[in-house]
Amino acid sequence: MSEEYRAGLFMTGGSQAVRLPAACRFEGRYVRVRKEGSRVILEPMSKPKWPGAFWRWFDGSPSVTDDFRMPAPLPDAPHRDRVLGGFDE
Repeated sequence: MSEEYRAGLFMTGGSQAVRLPAACRFEGRYVRVRKEGSRVILEPMSKPKWPGAFWRWFDGSPSVTDDFRMPAPLPDAPHRDRVLGGFDE
């Protein structure tokens, strides 16, 4: 049989929120919410995973060809040089 807890309700901004007891806390930043009649059900959401076929495609894909060149810097994009600075051109 499941245990029952009491949780507090409060307003934050324009939303109603629930302060969960420590025993009921979730990992992560989001939960799935669904309503069944007068019940509101919160469920943990797992981080989505890439399908296995996605990674298998890379196993059989060709390597970068010799004619591949690093793109030219974009105007007004100083962050690009910081990001790509470790790559050989």
